Amino acid sequence: MIMTFLIIIIICFVLIKLLPIVINVPIGKDYNLILAQLQGRGYFDPIPVQFFNYIKRIFLFGDFGYSYNLPSFRNQPVWDVFVTRLPPTVLINVYSSLVAVPIGIVLGIAAALKKNKWQDHVISTGVMIFISVPSFVYAFLVQYLFCSVLRWFPITMDAGFDYFNSHMFLSMMPAVISLSFGSIAGYARGTRAELTEVLTSEYMLLARTKGLTRRQATVRHALRNAMVPIFPSIVGEFVAVLSGSLIIEKIFSIPGVGGLYLNAINYKDYDMFMLLSAFYILIGLAAGIVIDLSYGFIDPRIRMGAK
Repeated sequence: MIMTFLIIIIICFVLIKLLPIVINVPIGKDYNLILAQLQGRGYFDPIPVQFFNYIKRIFLFGDFGYSYNLPSFRNQPVWDVFVTRLPPTVLINVYSSLVAVPIGIVLGIAAALKKNKWQDHVISTGVMIFISVPSFVYAFLVQYLFCSVLRWFPITMDAGFDYFNSHMFLSMMPAVISLSFGSIAGYARGTRAELTEVLTSEYMLLARTKGLTRRQATVRHALRNAMVPIFPSIVGEFVAVLSGSLIIEKIFSIPGVGGLYLNAINYKDYDMFMLLSAFYILIGLAAGIVIDLSYGFIDPRIRMGAK
């Protein structure tokens, strides 16, 4: 993980530094001040020297750089800006997971238990539709139906930092609902596939012949074994949603990391881009390790096999 992270970061850093430095202010006093700051931080040194100084500032001083092109955050430390913008991104993804996980698993169980019946066909058709349509399409539909027609929620998220206020919570719901559709479909499809396979296993037949009812055999044996591959997928799906919320945050004016990332790219704010790229790379790699480790905690047989 560490080697992969370093390789990707080095590639991003080199590619970014190969681009010309752009200062998005008119030539004058502010322009000259920013240019002097960049020169003082060694932004015009050779790329290997810049990378060495970049890593040194991070480990010795916790200095990830300063934003110099984003109008709202000019001359502010990028780490401070990142910390203030992280909570909305985390919250909408946590809320969407809390909505999607139980609904998706219940639909998957229902489809598996009613395999090849009309309930299964309806759920499977809905799953295919929800998986095929991008999340930003749902965003526009949610805005039209729930925000404009029914007026249950505001179209965009409220401003402020009181994220656990009831009205603020309601303003997050359109984004949460938009993110949930694809996750619900993914969980339902995975649960149906795993549970269908488990229900036809020989030990399930043995459980029934020993006197267990279908419900008892399903709850005690089938669901426990089906959850082994499903639970790690929940972690992976959370990271996928976290990475895919960039567009959703922009549509609903969520003051989170996603919108900040897009602005950093558009305004060519390289220090901000590097920090946010490292963030997304890190959570992706960490999720892979968490998924691998979770198999051993869920199923003791995997730990026994390792020994």
